Amino acid sequence: MVENHLFSLLTDREPNRVLFALMKDRYPRKVRKVERAIKEIRRGSRVFIGTGCGEPQYLLKHLVSYPNARDMELFQILPFTLANYLDEEDFLDRFTIKAFFVSLSLRKAAEQGKINYVPAYLSEIPTLFDTKRIGLEVALIQVTPPDEHGFCSLGVSVDITKSAVRNAELVIAQINPQMPKTWGDSFVHVDDIDILVPYEEPLYQTIPPALSETARRIGYFASRLIEDGATLQVGFGKIPNAVLSFLKDKKDLGVHTQMISDGFIDLIEQGVITNKRKNFHPGKIITSLAMGTERLYRFVNNNPMVEFRPSEYVNHPNIIAQNDNLVSISTALEIDVTGQVCADSLGYTFYSGMGDQVDFIRGANRSKGGISIIAMPSTAKNGKVSRIVSHLSEGAGVTNTRADTKYVVTEYGIAQLYGKDIYQRVMELVQVAHPRFRKSLMEKAKKHHYIFQDQIAPPKEDWLALERYATDLILADGTKIHFRPIRPSDEFMSRNFFYKLEEKSIYYRFFQNVREWPHERAQKWTNITYGKDMALVGIIQTEGVEEIIAIGRYAHDPETPGYAMLAFIVREDFHGKGITKFLLRHLEKIAKENNYKGFTATVMEENLPMIHILKKHYPDAEISREGGGILFIKMDFKEGESQTAEGDISEKGEETQNE
Repeated sequence: MVENHLFSLLTDREPNRVLFALMKDRYPRKVRKVERAIKEIRRGSRVFIGTGCGEPQYLLKHLVSYPNARDMELFQILPFTLANYLDEEDFLDRFTIKAFFVSLSLRKAAEQGKINYVPAYLSEIPTLFDTKRIGLEVALIQVTPPDEHGFCSLGVSVDITKSAVRNAELVIAQINPQMPKTWGDSFVHVDDIDILVPYEEPLYQTIPPALSETARRIGYFASRLIEDGATLQVGFGKIPNAVLSFLKDKKDLGVHTQMISDGFIDLIEQGVITNKRKNFHPGKIITSLAMGTERLYRFVNNNPMVEFRPSEYVNHPNIIAQNDNLVSISTALEIDVTGQVCADSLGYTFYSGMGDQVDFIRGANRSKGGISIIAMPSTAKNGKVSRIVSHLSEGAGVTNTRADTKYVVTEYGIAQLYGKDIYQRVMELVQVAHPRFRKSLMEKAKKHHYIFQDQIAPPKEDWLALERYATDLILADGTKIHFRPIRPSDEFMSRNFFYKLEEKSIYYRFFQNVREWPHERAQKWTNITYGKDMALVGIIQTEGVEEIIAIGRYAHDPETPGYAMLAFIVREDFHGKGITKFLLRHLEKIAKENNYKGFTATVMEENLPMIHILKKHYPDAEISREGGGILFIKMDFKEGESQTAEGDISEKGEETQNE
């Protein structure tokens, strides 16, 4: 029980009778028995019901059982209790459910056409009430007992409830001592409530779902996009919970979100979520709704860290955008290879709702340093269908346009779409599709003329398995270089890298003056057989823009069984920073894992810096001349760790001679 559970403590027997008596004594003109209160509702009324875990279950039960309740429209964001009555005789003849979001418990009914879905952004629903586009005769809400000043807290359900109270002709409130008292713009005065029905009962609880391996993988990849000091918007369900579970090593995160759940509490208690770096409402969690267990309700009760505000404030894109570095994490049902997202329907069947997704995606995209992420499994129906599709299903609605979609995360990795053309988007998204569907997606993309007709399909790689090869190097000036295996979607980035190189670097790498880097060559460079071959790209990020500054690779040497051919190229402004040595050591480790016993390399005699690095790393290397000023170097691995002497490359990247 929460702290304001006062009235039932006065007696061990019949606490609701005591509660009723106390409230009746204090507000004699407003307190009613529930049966009498429900009789005040006229036939044909449009009735608002409090949201989710804040819904007044006691009032709903009696509304449904009241014989004169007929031809009523029931408006609610997230219905739970109503699902219990759908199969009752004549219920659907008496009531029309109009849901702003189709909850799990109502999906079957939605598929059968038993309920009506109202597509609307949460930030705009209050305006629909204010302008009477959705008129309300009645609001059924649940609140805390009034304080000494007559103020009741809406507790875990502020969202659109305040606007419903403001606009309904008749407001009936269930006074429940178990409702937490929450801070912020969450209070309603008794003078604004017409009827008080005292009744104590536990709030509706939602148990966090167990995390599947797929959800964990998605959570891992999504967490990589979240930097220290970011402000989070996270929805409800398996995927958002999985993301939260991978944030334990982050620092000073903040929260501005439509809804908080149990998943936030551990991060707060561990000091991960501090809200210290928030530039907007610093030190505060800003939210509108809480859904979870008793643990969550205890946490938010009378907690000044958590401020509940109405949806028209919390969800307004302009308000959201005032938070620097805001990361919005939403989910979806399917996405096409150009970036169009459907989140509320499966074909013609309404499955969820618009909710807060578009509000937060647009707010995050306007935030300074902010990003929006769509996180979803790559498949549905036990892996039988791909959620990444060539085109959205017939009847599917476009929740987010192509221009709205910035990042997409599946259990197979991260697709970055922002600022990229259709070809690049296709390649990014096919890469994170389930391997079983990648080839067919490529074929359909070719049919639509989205990609080159000779485009090579991405390999059936598990990108998470390749994550073990990713690593970072921090240079002496603080520059961070992220190294990871090259991907097919790196084609254009690799071309940009090539055209920034000086002629000398190109000549040393290819032994000729290569002047063009066409699609045919670029795509072969970025499509490799991982393990047998390996190419690592070194990437820097400037204001969110990635660029390649180095590539190190090895490939199976057919002329020297058991050995791999080695090659490097580093952009000139990054010479002398230890990058080639770092790559060499890392590639050796990978080659050993893939059962190679050594490297070979062909190097021009005049490329003294490269020869020096290889000889220092492999002092016993065999060197022979092949003619034309070219050396062939054969290098054996030694047992155990890499042969590079300790201290050759420090964590900060030791300065070395030009590479």
